[in-house]
Amino acid sequence: MNVLGIDIGGSGIKGAPVDTETGELLEERLRVATPEPSAPDAVAEVVASIVTHFDWNGPVGVTFPGVVANGVVKTAANVDRGWIGVDAAGLFGGATVLNDADAAGLAEARFGHGKGRRGTVLVLTFGTGIGSALFTDGVLVPNTELGHLQFHGKDAEHRASARAREEHDLSWEEWAERVEAYLRYVEMLFSPSLIVIGGGVSRKAHKFLPHIHLDTPLEPAALENQAGIIGAAHAAAEHARTDGRG
Repeated sequence: MNVLGIDIGGSGIKGAPVDTETGELLEERLRVATPEPSAPDAVAEVVASIVTHFDWNGPVGVTFPGVVANGVVKTAANVDRGWIGVDAAGLFGGATVLNDADAAGLAEARFGHGKGRRGTVLVLTFGTGIGSALFTDGVLVPNTELGHLQFHGKDAEHRASARAREEHDLSWEEWAERVEAYLRYVEMLFSPSLIVIGGGVSRKAHKFLPHIHLDTPLEPAALENQAGIIGAAHAAAEHARTDGRG
């Protein structure tokens, strides 16, 4: 099934049609800067413009950087707080809406390093914040939000996100020390069989992963920063199938 996947981030909104059987993008992705302020109506306009750009009439999957339950936004850490309580699925014209890290995790579980892995697999996305997707024997535990674990007296993402590296002007090795400390914390909590590092920094994994040492196997995301788009499309395809539309 071909589905339009749209990934809403703190700095950019990206979209492309996806072949959900192979996980491949069918056209070059379109990226639009996230509006400032990132209020619901402004973001909805960008999402609609991406749909129009691809002249899309089929199923649409959309990620959101916060907890999403039954299409309704429950938290909004890195976007306008006016999103809390919004029926995002309705706002986006009936699209399937899910947490952005959950979408990235679904893509990695279906097409990346998590494919076929048993036990507990943790996918962490490092960007404006830290997103998390937790799987047990391939089944997603949604909306884990492990970037908000308290770590050194504050949310972990304030110390170890990609944005924190830039804001504190940290070298890759200095940032890796912070990331390793955070990963050891989640490793202690969940005893995963695999940790996958996603988000934009996954494209530069060679600069920091060699400095991180864990007991758990650690891999950069196979799908890099496309995972959100692919996972959103995959979730929408599954939703369409269960609704009898696929």
